[in-house]
Amino acid sequence: MITVTLYARKDDQACNAVRADLSALQKQQPHRLVEVDIDSDPALQKKYQAQIPVLTMGPYTLSAPITRAQIQVTLGAASNRRDQLEAVGDAGYAERVRRGAELTRADKISYWLSRHYLALLNLVVAIYIGLPFLAPTLMNAGAEAPARAIYTMYSPLCHQFAFRSFFLFGEQPYYPLPEAGIAGVKTLDQVSGIENLNDPNNISRLQARQFTGNDQTGYKVALCERDVAIYGALLLFGLLYAATGRRLSALPWPVWFVIAIGPIGLDGFSQLFSQFEFSWLSSVLPYRESTPFLRVLTGALFGFCTAWFAYPYLEESMSETRQFFVKKFATITTK
Repeated sequence: MITVTLYARKDDQACNAVRADLSALQKQQPHRLVEVDIDSDPALQKKYQAQIPVLTMGPYTLSAPITRAQIQVTLGAASNRRDQLEAVGDAGYAERVRRGAELTRADKISYWLSRHYLALLNLVVAIYIGLPFLAPTLMNAGAEAPARAIYTMYSPLCHQFAFRSFFLFGEQPYYPLPEAGIAGVKTLDQVSGIENLNDPNNISRLQARQFTGNDQTGYKVALCERDVAIYGALLLFGLLYAATGRRLSALPWPVWFVIAIGPIGLDGFSQLFSQFEFSWLSSVLPYRESTPFLRVLTGALFGFCTAWFAYPYLEESMSETRQFFVKKFATITTK
């Protein structure tokens, strides 16, 4: 028997007319009607709200306005196609029919993930950015062992230079290098006694990684300033995207490249290249050390715009998965 899927809304006049036509054709052309309420999922609303009622029968689709004659002809075509596939023993068709009639645990998990992926993603990002702030909190509370475990866990993921990191519970939120040129703040060498921090090849850089702080300076966040801004902005967009019902369109890639990649590349690479010990380069690009403000600004632009560019495409993929399973679940429960 042919399965006819009707994408519709409850109490819609045009949808009711199609239901009546299908009912009138039931004896002449037997079929099984499966109804999918488009209001059950935002992706279905977006896809079908301007077209309902929509009928699918095998590979054939009809959208409003739909006449009884169109339904009759399409039912006939779908029935003939099914009979031919069954007559030739098409293995692919038989497998699709078998899978379409089974509801597996993998189906349930896939559908659940397609509905809740954004909440899970936001939770993972929140934990990822939250643990680095837990480290200085634990240090301040005297729980040094778990705090150092967090620092160690994040050390392969971030340089953790103390002069490019935020501090909590101290007299300043950051302790930059003197070369950053920030007036009115103590620099890291002043509060830690570590010298020659502007030499990338000096052991002082390793000491700056290992310096977690003290009662006077406060304690270092386990991610650098730029990473904090990147993942914080990623989480911010994720929350905004959820609050808007995942309806925002993807940021065009040229805009993403200019706003996200441009500033962070300019700030980061100009700092990196300026600190290479090449005499020819120093005459073109003088030594510079970025500031906490620039790191946060460029990191936040990168994180927010990257999420804006990527999340809508992820939602598009997940919405297709949800639509597939909504139809499959409706088909199975209508039996």
